[in-house]
Amino acid sequence: MSTVAEIEAAIQALPPAERERLADDLPAILPELNGDAKWQRIIADERPRPTLTALGDEIAAQLKANPATLREVRDSDFK
Repeated sequence: MSTVAEIEAAIQALPPAERERLADDLPAILPELNGDAKWQRIIADERPRPTLTALGDEIAAQLKANPATLREVRDSDFK
């Protein structure tokens, strides 16, 4: 198989159990799908981001001035 279309067709032709197995294996097959690796690239990126830096500074100043303005995030917030 040499084209993305052929690979997609082959994946769609797999039985559900094999597709599930493939989905579980994809991060090992395609390391770029690893979310941690993406975050590490973002963290290591040294390009200036003045707007993002200003936002972070503003949030830090708000938190320092009044910690109660930013409530703690809990696991249940994501359900």
